Amino acid sequence: MFRSYGLYSHIQANRIRSILLLAGFVALLHALLFSVLLLINAFMTGGTFEDIVYSARDQFAGAWPVAMLAAAAWFVIAFLIHQSMIRAATGARGVSRQEAPELYNALENLCISRGITMPRLQIIDTPALNAYAAGLRQGDYVIAVTRGLIDTLDPAELEAVLGHELTHIRNRDSQLMVIAVIFAGIFGFFADLFVRGWDFPYGWSPRDKRQRDQDGWDDSGDSGSSSGRGGGSSSGGGGAVIAVIVAIAIIVISWGVSTLIRFALSRSREYLADAGSVELTKNPDAMISALRKIERNAAFDVPSRMEAFFIENPLKSRLSGLLATHPSVEARVEALELYAQGHDIAPDASPPPAG
Repeated sequence: MFRSYGLYSHIQANRIRSILLLAGFVALLHALLFSVLLLINAFMTGGTFEDIVYSARDQFAGAWPVAMLAAAAWFVIAFLIHQSMIRAATGARGVSRQEAPELYNALENLCISRGITMPRLQIIDTPALNAYAAGLRQGDYVIAVTRGLIDTLDPAELEAVLGHELTHIRNRDSQLMVIAVIFAGIFGFFADLFVRGWDFPYGWSPRDKRQRDQDGWDDSGDSGSSSGRGGGSSSGGGGAVIAVIVAIAIIVISWGVSTLIRFALSRSREYLADAGSVELTKNPDAMISALRKIERNAAFDVPSRMEAFFIENPLKSRLSGLLATHPSVEARVEALELYAQGHDIAPDASPPPAG
């Protein structure tokens, strides 16, 4: 457990994960592009399902280089302004040594003890207890803590949290999560677009389809005709509906896979960051007591795609299993007790056995 901090193999593994993550999101982007082409052909041209798929396939051959250029442009923009995006999403602001001398000195001492370049400090003005680290390269890293964390934790506990976030930076966890969120945002946008109640284009909603049927119009656009592209209204309209369903399914699956990847990355790194904090501070009890206090008041309003950045999930609704962004505090405390000989001193914890 103690050797997790700065572990060379873990840093190398994160670099490999970053490459695989980028490759995986490129593959998902291809699936997303094909689904969009299916939707365009279903809405604009209609026909049988086979006609729509063949048209989308032919268009895909010419469209994917453009999509890759657009994705590259998005990544470059996000690379340059990701800190501004994160600040806007979390409400963090820069803080100087004069504004928070104890916080600043604690972080500086930890960095000096390990020869680490000091990241910039930020504060989030909320009474909640939480913190995160972010950044892609040296000189770009930041650690943000909430006002509630500063006001509630004692100096040893605050130092433990700072050590946790420094470990994320040292182990390239923050770099990995920024990459994941930048690309997952593409799929999240399209999932929001098609899953969260946006209207279909005029004439393609189920209500419009029922009205056309009542008025005697087929989906080829000829009133009262039983024939049309693809052999009639049932084959043409049915093909378009199937294509729309398939396209939305691809979008939802792409979004789900990208989200599960982000969640899995977040869960695996938290244990290692806890261990790194203990190695830095030599105080497992402070890490445990900090987690216990954070557990009781971690929630505040942030976008859902930012939740994995924090030391504890800041959203009130907490999912478990594959959908969890963090291991439970209980599991993290147990690991610290088992591997770092820490003691759970929470008010509701069972007292140690006598003798």
